[in-house]
Amino acid sequence: MDEKERQQDTFDLEEILKEFSETEEETSGLTEDEEIPGAPGDEEDILIWNGVLPTTPSAKAPSLGDTVPLGDVTRAVKKMEHTDLDQTVTFTPVGQEYEDEESLPVYSQAPKVEPYSEGWEPEYEQPIGEYTPQEPIVFRPKSRLRELKRKLVAGPEKRYYELSELGLGKLQLAIFCNLLVALLSAGTTVMHGLGMIPDNRTRLVIFIQFLSLLLSALLGSYQLTEGFGDILKKRFSLNSLLLFSLLACLTDGIIGLQQVRIPCCAAFSLNMTMSLWSAYQKRNTELGQMDTMRKATRLDSVVSCADYYEGRPGFLRGEGQVEDFMDHYDAVSGPEKVMSGYALTVLMASAVIGVVAGFVYGPVLGVQSFAAALLVAVPASAYVTLSRPMAVLERRLHKLGAVICGWRGVKDLSVSGVFPLNDTDLFPTGTAKMNGVKFYGQRSPDQVVAYAAALMGACGGGMEPLFTQLLDSRNGHHYDAQGLRGYPGGIGAIVNEEAVLAGTQQFMQDMGVDMPAGTRVSQAVYVAIDGQLSGIFAISYAKTKAAASGLATLCGYRRLCAVMVGGDFMLTESFLRNQFGVSTRQMVFPNRETRQALQQKMPEESAPALALTTREGLAGCAYAVTGARAVRTASIAGLVIHMLGGISGLVIMLILALVGASFLLTPMNVLLYGLAWMIPGLLITEWTRAI
Repeated sequence: MDEKERQQDTFDLEEILKEFSETEEETSGLTEDEEIPGAPGDEEDILIWNGVLPTTPSAKAPSLGDTVPLGDVTRAVKKMEHTDLDQTVTFTPVGQEYEDEESLPVYSQAPKVEPYSEGWEPEYEQPIGEYTPQEPIVFRPKSRLRELKRKLVAGPEKRYYELSELGLGKLQLAIFCNLLVALLSAGTTVMHGLGMIPDNRTRLVIFIQFLSLLLSALLGSYQLTEGFGDILKKRFSLNSLLLFSLLACLTDGIIGLQQVRIPCCAAFSLNMTMSLWSAYQKRNTELGQMDTMRKATRLDSVVSCADYYEGRPGFLRGEGQVEDFMDHYDAVSGPEKVMSGYALTVLMASAVIGVVAGFVYGPVLGVQSFAAALLVAVPASAYVTLSRPMAVLERRLHKLGAVICGWRGVKDLSVSGVFPLNDTDLFPTGTAKMNGVKFYGQRSPDQVVAYAAALMGACGGGMEPLFTQLLDSRNGHHYDAQGLRGYPGGIGAIVNEEAVLAGTQQFMQDMGVDMPAGTRVSQAVYVAIDGQLSGIFAISYAKTKAAASGLATLCGYRRLCAVMVGGDFMLTESFLRNQFGVSTRQMVFPNRETRQALQQKMPEESAPALALTTREGLAGCAYAVTGARAVRTASIAGLVIHMLGGISGLVIMLILALVGASFLLTPMNVLLYGLAWMIPGLLITEWTRAI
């Protein structure tokens, strides 16, 4: 490089100062008010402006990379602040230059409006207070189980261990000893009545009877205490009546010792034995229910949906809560209230009979008539007529993992209604399998499988996963079925602009599809495309014991109707009859549109749970419904039978008291009368075994 060029590249300090002085002269026209102190003339206030910002609206924008003093920028900003709002604002986007003002984009400022003036309305209303965003919903699969277990430990499991500490051994021992005492007392009574004991041994028989009475009272002291507690609570129960029977028999026994007459102690010992048996059954039933609940890993409820099908309620399944059972399982039932009222009536009626007999024939006959009337008015089996049916049912429900939510559940499940059945109820997941496939015609196997899977996907039911899995294993194409229609034994739709039918062999014949020879398969899905048979898919259904027993008990009740709401067209009436061996006269198979409408019906949110199941399957729900009906029928029938026997005994005692036939008021006659009515009473309690 020569000397001349080197001098041109050298910057002189005087030239630099001269350049800045020229810049100050250009901006010297500004007033003092517009000047910013310290802005011009500072060498440190030099800004390399990469954008374009004109100092005035008419100024020409400098090019990119020009050196612009900081004072110019500050003054330009100040001028823009003093510009009216309705003035047009112009600017040049970054990285873009315009040769003249006409090419610049123009943005109009919005008209200035005074806030909160008359006629002013905000564009958006702002909420008052600080906005708090909603917390996201975290999906925790185990939270439901954790909450369920917490409630089970606090409720059923705690009660289970309380009952376990009480145990059943003492009750069993008391029942066994009391039964021996009752047999001893009854045996001596019958032997004396038949003349098998000489007269000189009568006092010995009286002492045996009196001792048996005291032993029975001692072994059943808990029952007598409970009866006395019911009186203090302004309630009256059979145990309360048993306490008055003890007092009457003790008085009659003391008089019998003086008159050398055998008192009616055998019937009291038998009644005490049955009362202890009733307490054992109640405790065992509650223990089994708590054991079922505490072992639950899931809780499904059975609720009633009003006007489900043809005006009849339906028993649907939903999600259950622990409180649904704990709040109602020990509630006093309707038959118990009736029995309590009957027991109080018996006490007053027996007192009237004793007063009449004592007024006419003396106080001795009055006491004897009062004691005998109390014993014959309540047959021994009346003490178990309400507890034994539930105890028998609970043993079966415990095996199935189901409980009934108190008498409210028993009463509401006993009405005439319908029970909807899904495909998975009869054939749970994994019980339906595809055994083989055979293709016909010119269609490719992949196309036949894809068309069949499209129909099954639109239809739903238990066969959908089978065909979907087969299609995925062949890497087939997924189609959508349009215009799906249901027929008896089959379905039809448009797939890929072609008519496709799927159903049983009888359905294909009814639709006019030509069936080649050798295509008869008992359990198979036939697929026809455009009226030509294209494939046969052999399906096998494995029958489970739970589904078979559940369907059998549903079909065995006349007031209960099972309604098929599933989408599997293979589950026809003849198929279920042959597969499960049940009578399907009680079942209803509605058309596809009705089934879809029934599936959409849901019970009210406030509908109470009538039963709870802790396992999957049909058996638990079915036996809960039919078992509730059996319990209610047995309880009402037993109540009627025992009340009829008791009223008949009171009438007989009144007649004997009026005529003074004391020779007929023997302990043997009183015992035989109670045993006669005890036989039908015990048979009725076995009603729940037949479900």
